[in-house]
Formats: sequence, C-alpha cells, structure tokens
Amino acid sequence: MLRTKDILDEKNPLLRQKSKEVVFPLTPEDKKNIQQMQEYLTNSQIEELAQKYDLRPGTGMAAVQTGVLKRYIVVVIEVDEGQFDHYIVINPKITSTSAEKIYIEAGEGCLSVNRETCGIVPRYARVTVEGFDMDGNKIKIRAREDLAVILQHEIDHLNGILFTDYIDPKNPYKYQDLYRAI
Repeated sequence: MLRTKDILDEKNPLLRQKSKEVVFPLTPEDKKNIQQMQEYLTNSQIEELAQKYDLRPGTGMAAVQTGVLKRYIVVVIEVDEGQFDHYIVINPKITSTSAEKIYIEAGEGCLSVNRETCGIVPRYARVTVEGFDMDGNKIKIRAREDLAVILQHEIDHLNGILFTDYIDPKNPYKYQDLYRAI
C-alpha cells in the first residue's frame, strides 16, 4: 500500500524530468502501480482511512510522483458520499482547451509539495484529454472546472512542471482579475 512518505517530494530531481511514453501492453509493475495510486487516492478521501493510514488527501497522481518516469495519471473524485469516479489515462494529451481560464480560489495543492503555497495558477476552464485505458483502447475525456484543473495539473507532472512554477513569487496574485475563481 502506498503511503504519503512514498510520494516524491518537490525537491526530488526526478519530478523535473519529462516522463516517457508507455508502450502496450502494460507491465505487471505498471498495473500494480496504477492500482496502488488509485487505492491511495480513494483511501485518502475517506476520513477514517486517511487518519488510520496517515494519508494526505489527494484527487490526482502522476506516475512520476511514485518514482516511475512513465506517462500515466490517475484521478479519483468523490461524486457522492463514498462514491468515486476513477480516471486512468495512459499517454494523456490535451487536444483542445477553452478560451476561458480559471483558478482555484483556495489555491492548488499537490501531494509532492509539502508546504503552504498561495497564488494564482491559471488553468483552462474546459479541456479535452485523449489517451488510452489500461488495455490500450483510445479514450477521450471532456472535462470542465475541477476535473479540468486536476487533469492539467497531473499532465504537467508528466512534463516536469509543478503548479508552483506558475506562481509569480514577487506577486502571487498577479493577473487575478483576468481569470474566474472556482
């Protein structure tokens, strides 16, 4: 079982490398890693399990955060009490975006960034992401608002980018009036 301590910290240089395309079929190691990422994200959003296993809550994770430089992401979002939508995207690519940009008013977080971080992270309000499922079948996800932000955040990880890279350290709320808060 993955634990918070198993997730790479932002100081780890691996997080700044570009992940490599996945070749199908998936290896048993990749299947196991995806399952563990999914399990961590689900359990971290169930309060009693998060406390029991000392899991920092998260909704998305990229393979690189577990030390694997491969292009796959896992997103788990609670849609109802104890009910979750799961997204596993292998070799994800953003194929279209909205003109409108948004930001998370409370600020973005990251399982690899273990410090308080404030500032505007501009993201597209709507994105279309294409990639593959675990069996190599093509998939397309049209996402808006929160899911769109999470997908962009995780795909950034695959390109060696952290959300903190978007924040101007001298003026963290620069251009705030250009984007819609969610």
